[in-house]
Amino acid sequence: MAAFVRTFRIARKLCLVVSIIFVLTASPSFCRADASRIVWHDFDESIFAEAKKQNKFVLVDLEAVWCHWCHVMDKETYADAAVVKLLNDKFICVRVDQDARPDLSSKYEDYGWPATIVFNCDGGEIVKRSGYINPARMARLLVAIVKDPSAEEAAKADNVDISLNSDTSQNAETKPALSAALRAELLSKFISGYDPKYGGWGTYQKFLDFDTAEYALSQSCEGDQDAAKMASGALDGELNLLDPQFGGVYQYSTDGDWVHPHFEKIMQTQAENMRIFSLGYRIFKDQRYLAAAQSIAQYLNDYLTSPDGGFYTSQDADLRAGEHSGEYFSLNKAERLKLGIPTIDKHVYARENGWAINGLCELYAACADPIYLARAVLAADFMLANRTLPNGGFKHGVTDNAGPYLGDTLAMGRAFLSLYRVTGERKWLSRAELAANFIDAHFKSGQQGFTSAEAGQRKVAVPEPLLDENVMLARFTHYTGDKKYMAMADRAMTYLSQPAVARKRKVFVGGVLLADKELHAVPAHLTVVGAKSNADAAALFRSAIALPRTYARVEWWDNKEVPLPNTEVDLPQLGKAAAFFCSAGRCSAPAYDPQALSRLLSINTRQSVSE
Repeated sequence: MAAFVRTFRIARKLCLVVSIIFVLTASPSFCRADASRIVWHDFDESIFAEAKKQNKFVLVDLEAVWCHWCHVMDKETYADAAVVKLLNDKFICVRVDQDARPDLSSKYEDYGWPATIVFNCDGGEIVKRSGYINPARMARLLVAIVKDPSAEEAAKADNVDISLNSDTSQNAETKPALSAALRAELLSKFISGYDPKYGGWGTYQKFLDFDTAEYALSQSCEGDQDAAKMASGALDGELNLLDPQFGGVYQYSTDGDWVHPHFEKIMQTQAENMRIFSLGYRIFKDQRYLAAAQSIAQYLNDYLTSPDGGFYTSQDADLRAGEHSGEYFSLNKAERLKLGIPTIDKHVYARENGWAINGLCELYAACADPIYLARAVLAADFMLANRTLPNGGFKHGVTDNAGPYLGDTLAMGRAFLSLYRVTGERKWLSRAELAANFIDAHFKSGQQGFTSAEAGQRKVAVPEPLLDENVMLARFTHYTGDKKYMAMADRAMTYLSQPAVARKRKVFVGGVLLADKELHAVPAHLTVVGAKSNADAAALFRSAIALPRTYARVEWWDNKEVPLPNTEVDLPQLGKAAAFFCSAGRCSAPAYDPQALSRLLSINTRQSVSE
């Protein structure tokens, strides 16, 4: 184990040309092809005072280091003489690396990368555009804005007053939940949105929607054979996006199938694929899924690991910025390495590391290889040493001028909870609770949900509650059953249960369905009683975390002087290691070996389905 950990501390001497395309602190030495004719600024509210002074608009170019079409737009559109003149004459230009600013990334993620947002000098949105804009179209757009700077109707429609769209019929005495009609609507979208020909959800772009795949896995655990077929079909399709040479997984495929990949590798895709493939292996026992998760873990080790043990952010889709790299990715590993490797974004963000730690914990739960747990702990220790804020929060990167952001503390809290779930070590649960406390103190949004960042005195791009973050938060804070954290889960669910929110993801509705399902169900609560030095207790715990269940509370009680968190009944201290399944205020007979524990869970599953 020690030798393994040391290998992660060895500096990687990969020969990289790090072309960081856009950073929050855009410096004069920051180079992009032909972009020096445009003066790019940071995103800061003071820029709008300057715009008012100069009677100019503000154009925000929201991009990603790994994004092919961002590179193309930079080389073509922002190098075009007519576009440059219009921008310099009438606009103040701002460039933002969306990975460096989670608040802006999340707010405008529906517009994809690159996203182009134009504001008036008061900070009001005029237009928002998704994806690549060629020079001629951009010039026409800029001229039109100067001629008529009124906001587009589409931009106005984005600001939905969810208080006017509620059919949840809730009151103070009931827990927030999807209405029966809205739940049925989302279930219909979950089923009809599945692609029976190629697998997965959605049509033109094929990728693994993590929460929707997990919802299908959750349903399959309860005997839903149709959901099981959908889950396995989605995982089988996603196998096509694995890179057979470097490892890791490409972001998505176009053309409605799984064989036209876009080659960027971003951390969320790696971590969540690792997590879902590990869950899929636990449920279906398909070795291909375990191999896929292990391939991703190896890729993280080889390409996205810093010398100190933290994880980098992404790897570019292009070997040379703005040039398609299909031929490069068709080569074998040795042939690729002769040409070099695509740029790696070496920022080490708390959010991305939380995602990676969580995925590694799921992989460890699936296969019991201590390498993955050691790697997760190494990254967690690095985050604790280098990214912590007072009172349990986390900053995004080395500097965090616009933070803190909900995503960082939430991802790390979820990571700590996963470490607790796979080790039974109370220190990780304490860290998760501190993260939850920080979130509760800093990110509440009125009566509903939690915002992506503290609003403070912001007047432009004001942080707002986001669907994906509130799904994760509801599931994270609901885990222990503690009343304080359950109240946080209820707040998040109050936001998610609004029709205008729940309908945002079209067919990718699994996250909202998962949050609603888990907040109104009692999880399987498996507790191992016995010393951590006891081999039988360790075997029982190892079996408990590997059981084919997506929603279970697993704990290890090894000290009778320290009570279990939120224990439902008193558990006996027996003469030998034992495991108990508890639910609704009662516990099973003890199980003394993994086979007996598996039978207990099977019995409970059948009873739950019949009820």
